[in-house]
Amino acid sequence: MSAYTLGLLGAVITVVVIFEMLRRRRLREKYAVFWVLLAAVMATIALVPDVLVTAARITGVQVPANLLFFVGSLVLVAVNIQLSSEVGRLEERTRTLAEQVALLRLESSGTTWRG
Repeated sequence: MSAYTLGLLGAVITVVVIFEMLRRRRLREKYAVFWVLLAAVMATIALVPDVLVTAARITGVQVPANLLFFVGSLVLVAVNIQLSSEVGRLEERTRTLAEQVALLRLESSGTTWRG
């Protein structure tokens, strides 16, 4: 099996997994779009390898695989940053909701809060 066939197979498997996760509501649409686009890029490189060779030549990279690994690393860093920001936002939201629930429970118990 060639590397290009393996890349195409990986892209197809990625799309199948993404649609299955969407169907089961395990993945939100806003994230699915990114992964489907990434699979499309993978399929394009697998079907037309000259795209990667041309991109490597334009950027001055000697080995096209090095460009692929570099871009892949950048994509992983970008996903990590985006997910970290999402986690931080959700932690803040959870803390705010917990405080609101505590105040509502305090109110319903008839106790006055003196902060």
